[in-house]
This record gives sequence, structure tokens and C-alpha cells, in this order.
Amino acid sequence: MKNLNKTDISKLWLQVCFEDDLKAFELLFKSLNPRLIKFCIYYVKHKEAAEEIVSDVFVKCWESRQNLKIIANPETYLFVAVKNLSFNYLKKYSNIHLVQIEESNEIEFVNILDPEKEMEKKELFFQLDKAIATLPQQACIIFRLIKEDGMKYKEVAEILNISPRTVQTQLFRAMKKLSIILSEHQLSSKKAKYALTKTLGIFFVFFKVFFLSL
Repeated sequence: MKNLNKTDISKLWLQVCFEDDLKAFELLFKSLNPRLIKFCIYYVKHKEAAEEIVSDVFVKCWESRQNLKIIANPETYLFVAVKNLSFNYLKKYSNIHLVQIEESNEIEFVNILDPEKEMEKKELFFQLDKAIATLPQQACIIFRLIKEDGMKYKEVAEILNISPRTVQTQLFRAMKKLSIILSEHQLSSKKAKYALTKTLGIFFVFFKVFFLSL
């Protein structure tokens, strides 16, 4: 389902709180559920747990809808609620080893005209994900919320309960670190590609000499 903008979300929220509109609640759930689960996984690292937490948040919102009429920014409210429940979950199950989320089964399109470039692109995204994972947790979440989910500094600050200035500073540090990591990767990739090309070139020369000598 297409993501709703803030105005649409606010309208649906008002319909839920003032009119007990179940259809509006379902639309709100379908629109925000995937993003909230993705956000929750940043903390709990487990898809099933994240789905349960987000589901609990929506159930509590529906049950308490009469008391949520004054919420000015429902999207931020839901993100904060998910974050708080994630912390509660981690406190409760801190001794449990959480399994990493399984790989996506989504179908990927490959550029058959230039498979080498397509592979390089995939490798770059893979290295970027690895680099993001090395960031401190808060910096990682800030980077993903702003660069992947398109949130503004103020929104992220409200969700994480920090100042917009802190958000900006951590994002700058995260991007600087990622830039260094990816630059090092590209440099090592070029060296590896050069070494492979050189090896193949030498092999080709020996191959020609061997057959010419027959």
C-alpha cells in the first residue's frame, strides 16, 4: 500500500478517535505497519518480535482511542510508542539470544545488458548495509530514518527524545564514517580487479607461448 502523507494520517487518526471509524483504523494500520516493523527491528533484531510489538501498539491505540484525541502528530506518537515497547521487550528478554532477521525473498531485476555493473551495484549496496550495521545503534537508526524513510531532523529528534542538533551531528558523523568505509572498499576492489586483470593477462601470454611452441 502507498504510504500516506502526514495530512492523510492526521485525518485518519481523527476519524479513529472521534468517530470510532474502524475502516480508517485499518487504512492507518496498513500504511504505517511496514515502516513501524522495520523501525522496531532496529532495536529487537527479530522480525516476529517486531511484528508483535507493532501489533500491540495498534491494539492499545484502538482501545485507548478516546484518550488520544489530543495527539498532534500521530505518526511520531506511534514511532515513540513502538520504541518504548521495544525497550520493554529488550529488558524482559535480555537473556534471550535474538536471531537475525531472515533474508528477503523479493524478486530482483538484473540488467542483462551489463551484468558486471549490476553485480558491482549489488556489491556496493551490500557493503553499505554492512557499513551501516557497524555504526552505533542510535547513529544507525538516525541514518536509516532520515536517509531511507525520509524523515526530518525534528521528527527523528522527537522519536528518539534528543535534540535536532544531536540528530544532525550524529548523522554527519555517520555519513563521514560510511564515506571512509566505502572509499576503502572501492580502493580495495580496484586493487583486486587490477590484480585479477594482471593475472589473466600473464596467463594469456603463457597460453599463447605454449601453443605457438607446439
